[in-house]
Amino acid sequence: MSAECCGPAEAGPSQEHSRGEQSAERLWQVRELRLAAVAAVLLTAGWLIGLAGAELAGVGFELAAAVAGAATFVPGALRNLLRRRVGVGTLMTIAAVGAVALGQFAEAALLGVLFSIAEGMEHYAIARTRRGLRALLALVPPTATVLRDGAEQQVSPDFLAVGDLMVLRPGERAATDGVIRSGRTSLDLSAITGESVPVEAGPGETVHAGAINGGGAVEVEVTAPASDSSLARIVHIVEEAQDRKGRGQRLADRIARPLVPGIMVLAVLIAALGPVLGEPLVWIERALVVLVAASPCALAISVPLTVVAAVGAASRTGALVKGGAALEELGRVSTVAVDKTGTLTRNEPQVVATIAADGTTDAEVLRIAAALEARSEHPLSRAILSATDSPAPADEVTAVPGHGLRGHLEGVALRLGKPGWIDPGPLTDDVTRWQQQGATVVLVERDSTVLGAVAVRDELRDEAPETIRRLRALGISTAMLTGDNTRTATALARQAGIDTVHAELLPEDKAGLLERLSNGRKIAMVGDGINDAPALATADVGIAMGAMGTDVAIETADVALMGEDLRHLPQVLAHARHARAVMLQNIGLSMAIIAVLIPLAAAGVLGLATVVFVHELAEVLVIGNAIRAARTRPLPGTTPVAPPHDQQPSIVGKPSSRPDSDGCCDAC
Repeated sequence: MSAECCGPAEAGPSQEHSRGEQSAERLWQVRELRLAAVAAVLLTAGWLIGLAGAELAGVGFELAAAVAGAATFVPGALRNLLRRRVGVGTLMTIAAVGAVALGQFAEAALLGVLFSIAEGMEHYAIARTRRGLRALLALVPPTATVLRDGAEQQVSPDFLAVGDLMVLRPGERAATDGVIRSGRTSLDLSAITGESVPVEAGPGETVHAGAINGGGAVEVEVTAPASDSSLARIVHIVEEAQDRKGRGQRLADRIARPLVPGIMVLAVLIAALGPVLGEPLVWIERALVVLVAASPCALAISVPLTVVAAVGAASRTGALVKGGAALEELGRVSTVAVDKTGTLTRNEPQVVATIAADGTTDAEVLRIAAALEARSEHPLSRAILSATDSPAPADEVTAVPGHGLRGHLEGVALRLGKPGWIDPGPLTDDVTRWQQQGATVVLVERDSTVLGAVAVRDELRDEAPETIRRLRALGISTAMLTGDNTRTATALARQAGIDTVHAELLPEDKAGLLERLSNGRKIAMVGDGINDAPALATADVGIAMGAMGTDVAIETADVALMGEDLRHLPQVLAHARHARAVMLQNIGLSMAIIAVLIPLAAAGVLGLATVVFVHELAEVLVIGNAIRAARTRPLPGTTPVAPPHDQQPSIVGKPSSRPDSDGCCDAC
C-alpha cells in the first residue's frame, strides 16, 4: 500500500518533467487550479440558482461542480486501486462518492474545489523551486563561438565537442568547461559559486560553464560537452539529491504509511455503529467525514516539499546539499571541525625563508628539497618548486604518510620532512621561531646530516575570522584538525579565533578524533574532499570546500561548497537550521490538525464542509510554510541567481526523474 499524497493522473518521468517545467509558469496555467476555478464557478452558480427557486437546476450545477473538482484526483486514485495501491487520493474519492450518494452535492463539490486548490498550489510550488534550480542552466548562452577550419563559427552549445577551440569575448559566458589556451582575463563566477570577487585566469587555467569573461578575449579548449559540464552536473546531482529522504521525511513516512489503512478501518467501524444505534445514514456520513479529517496529505508533503525548496535554494548560493538526510543532519550540527590547509588558509603556500646549516648554501637546500618534491602532490611542493628553476627529480622517491619524503639523488640518500621525523639539531631555534610565526618548516637531510630547513607559509583567508565569529553566533563550536606542527597550527588558530587545536595528526587520527570532539552531538568536518576523505566519511556531515568541478569532492561529500569563500559555511549551516525548523513546524501542524479533527468529526461536531475547509487550509499553510525554506541570504557583495527574462533555460543536463505516486508528492 502507498501512503503518498493525493493527486491527479499518473505520469511518467518525462511527462512529469514536462508538466513541472512548462505548465506551471503562471498560477492560471496549473491544471488543478483551472479545474478548481471551473468547479467553484459551477458551485456558486448552483447555489444562486437554488436561492432563486430552481432547486433541481441548482442541484445539477452542484453535481457538475463535484465532477469537475473530482477530476483532479479520482482518475489517479482508480488507476492506483487497480495496482493495489491505496493512498490519500483513495480516501478523498470514497468521501466524494459517499457525499454524492448521500445527496450532499454541495459538500462533495466543496471538497473537490478546496482539494484541487491545495493540489494545484503544491504542484506550482514544486515547479517553482525546480524552476529556480533550472535557472542555473540559463547561465549557458544560446550560442558559442568556435574556431573551425581557421574561421569563427556560431554553434549551439549542444554541438560543442571536446577539443574545440572556443572564443570567449569580454562580457560573454562560457558555454561549457574548458582550459584557456591563449589570452588572459578575469572570470566572474558569482552566479555559480556565490562569490563576487573575479578570478584572474591565464593559459592553463580552468574555465567553468556559466563563467563570465570580465577581461580580454581568450581562446578556450573545450574539455567537456555541454551536457556534461560542471554546471549541468551540479543541476543533475541536486535534482537527484532532492529525492533522498532525511530523518524527518522518514518520520513523516512512518506515520503516514500505516495511517491510510488505519483510517479506512476506523471509518468502517464508525459506519458499523449506525445499524447498532439505529441511525445508519448519520454514522455513514460521520465515517465519510472522518476519512477526510484523518487524511495525511499535509503530513505526506510537509517534509519533501521543504527539502525540494531548501536544497534548490542552497544550490543557487554555491552549496550542494546531498538531499534531505544531509540537510537535516546539517541543521543539527553543533560542532565544526576544520582542516587547516586549503580550508582556513588560501592554499597558496609560499617559501618565506630558507635556513642553511654551516657549510651549505640556501640554493643547495632548495635544490635538494625541490628534487624530492618534483613529483609530489602535496600543497607545499608547489611553493618549493616555484622557488627554484627546473630541478632534476630525485630517484626512488617514496612518501612516508604524515612525515615526509625519502629518495636518492646522485646515489646519495635524502630525506625531507617535518621536525620530529628529522632532528633539526643546530637549527632548532630557527625552526621554532618560524613555527611561532605561523610557518610550516620542513627539514632537508643528506646521509643523516641536516643540511637546512625551508619555511613555507600559507596565509590565513581574509574571511576566516569573520567565519568563525558567525559560527560562534550560531552557537556552533569550532576546532582545527591538521597534520601540521602544534606551534604553526596554534598561531593560525589564534589569528582565526579558534580555541581548540589538534595538530600533528595523521589522516586516520582526524577520523578517530571526531567522535571525541562531538561529545555525543552532531559534528561536521570541513576539508578538501580528497586528502581528508576518512574524516569527511566519519563525520555526521562531510563538507568539501572549493569543490567546483571536482568530481570526487562533489560525489563523496554530503555537502560541497563550490566557491572558495569560507563564509559560505555559516551561511549553509544557518540555512539548514532554518529548513529543519520548517520541517518540524510542518510535521507538528499536520499532526495537530489530524488529532483535533478526528474526534470532532467522529462525534458529529464538524460536518463535511467544515472538515474539508479546515483540512485543505492546513495543506495550503504547510505548502506556504515549506516555500519559506527557499529563503537564503546572499553573502555581502553578491546577488541571487536569476535567469534572463528573455531567455528560456537550455536544458543540457539530464532530466529529473520523479517517481510515480498516488499523489501530489510527485517531486519528493
